[in-house]
Amino acid sequence: MSETIEVKNQRAMKRIILLINTILLAIGACGGPLITRLYFIHGGKRIWLSSCLLTIGFPIALIPIVTSYHRSRRRSFSDMGSPKPKLFSMTPLLFSAFSIIGVVTGLSNYLYAYGVARLPVSTATLIMSTQLAFTAIFAFLLVKQKFTFNSVNAIILLIFGAGILAEHAGSDRPSGESSKQYVIGFALTVVASALSGLMLPSIEFMYKRTLSITYSLVMELQVVMALSATLVCIVGMIIDNDFKVISREAQEFGLGETKYYVVLVASAILWQFYMMGAIGIVFCASSLFSGVMISVMLPITEVLAVIFYKEDFQAEKGISLALSLWGFVSYFYGEFIQAKKMRKNNISETELPPDSIVPVE
Repeated sequence: MSETIEVKNQRAMKRIILLINTILLAIGACGGPLITRLYFIHGGKRIWLSSCLLTIGFPIALIPIVTSYHRSRRRSFSDMGSPKPKLFSMTPLLFSAFSIIGVVTGLSNYLYAYGVARLPVSTATLIMSTQLAFTAIFAFLLVKQKFTFNSVNAIILLIFGAGILAEHAGSDRPSGESSKQYVIGFALTVVASALSGLMLPSIEFMYKRTLSITYSLVMELQVVMALSATLVCIVGMIIDNDFKVISREAQEFGLGETKYYVVLVASAILWQFYMMGAIGIVFCASSLFSGVMISVMLPITEVLAVIFYKEDFQAEKGISLALSLWGFVSYFYGEFIQAKKMRKNNISETELPPDSIVPVE
């Protein structure tokens, strides 16, 4: 009986963690691109600074780590025979692997920031929807992800949607920007999408090679990855002399000096929510599911960009958005059917395994 209760508690805790991370992802995925674009719209010009903000909020992830550590300490005091907990439990292999992933993330962040600086949010967001296709490809190669007709259909639809945008590239070019700058921004955003698609399966691959993975360890690894990415961006800021011009840029910012720093801080927080949510969902489910959840948030960002920034929404964007939504619906319908079949066959392993037990500390 006690074992059954423990199993139920583990399931309930996993669902709670999944829900929390989904909320964090939703806030970050919708708010992050908007506030990054706000920085550029009102006079911000520093690409490396903007890319650094995507990961510099990593100290927020220390909160669940410290909380888990204190919980473990209380348990060790009550059970004198248990080993003393450690604040950080990652192995040298995991540290090295996630440091490398962090370097790739830092480069991806720079490419994405450059794209957002040159493209409207709605266009950049639709381009980033191709991340799901890249995630699926790398998930197949790295973690042997199984595909269904619906998941393949979703990937094809997203690729077609991005292709429509590429064919009409330049039709929504912001005023004062050359065609060359727009095309470079478009291309670099696609590369950023590919690198982001590589990141999630790489994380899942390392999770599968770890004997005991807990949510606290997941947050530790995120700190390492974000720190590594931040250091890459800081080096770029030093080379590009960003630190020397921040105060002058703040004084010339269109919304005022105080709001300039508010935008920077808010950007760091929102993007950290995004990263915590995305990586947390990989822990609770899979890299492909995390990629799908990221893609689900993109239409919301689209609508918000049109509302707040009065961006044009031409016919090709509408078609691309419709294909993206069709792809999302196709994917989730396929997952629903697959889960239903597996329940009938008493198979517990699904792409989002509700009954698998993952230790949470």
